[in-house]
Amino acid sequence: MDTSLRHTTDGHVLFLTLDRPEALNALTPDLRDRLIRTFSEASADPAVRAVVLTGAGRGFCAGADLRGGAAGERIAGDVARVIRRGAQRLIAAVLDCEKPVIAAVNGTAAGLGAHLALACDLVLAAESARFIEVFVRRGLVPDGGGAYLLPRLIGPQRAKELMFFGDALTAPDAERLGLVNRVVPDGELEKTAREWAARLAAGPTRALALTKQLVNASLDTDRTTAFAAEAAAQEINMTTADAREGVTSFVERRAPEFKGH
Repeated sequence: MDTSLRHTTDGHVLFLTLDRPEALNALTPDLRDRLIRTFSEASADPAVRAVVLTGAGRGFCAGADLRGGAAGERIAGDVARVIRRGAQRLIAAVLDCEKPVIAAVNGTAAGLGAHLALACDLVLAAESARFIEVFVRRGLVPDGGGAYLLPRLIGPQRAKELMFFGDALTAPDAERLGLVNRVVPDGELEKTAREWAARLAAGPTRALALTKQLVNASLDTDRTTAFAAEAAAQEINMTTADAREGVTSFVERRAPEFKGH
């Protein structure tokens, strides 16, 4: 039985733990594909209203596990095809998940592992965590959405600095640059992630999904398109029970009780 991905659900929160500590939770093709399926299933599951992703041991994720790669002759298009079907599908699964996703970065996040964390909606990092754009050290171009994500988070020049040099970025420096929402002591990471996830899981799930879509799309669209999408999203959201509950609770001067639909 494959135990490289542990998952439990508690109070409408899905907790995902990469569990290959001996390999710093590097992603095999099977583990990557399981993650993609799990995010897709969580997106459609009404019982899941928030997701937390973390790693076992001293690493969050060391990126793709290259040790199992088969040597041999390649034909044109092989590498691009593998990236499209693999790393890029994983990052897209996180970005497209209709539930808020928290990365609880417990240790080193390198290469694809760093991009996996940065694709999440909120990033919590333990003080010992590090982020490394390791590709240049291997003579590789950043993949797994890195050249898409990083400039949008910290601007092109900072992104180039990280990608050109491949230096390890400490958690406090990542927070200073805007890659991380909050840095916490190592012993408080799980507690903080659970607290944040519980708040999200108690929120208006469809409104959060629509908000996520609007924010993610806003960086690729002009103002007219963004404004039209905003109006359409609010039109859709006003048909939900949670929106009605939110307005009603405001009028009745009480705390809302959102059900996620």
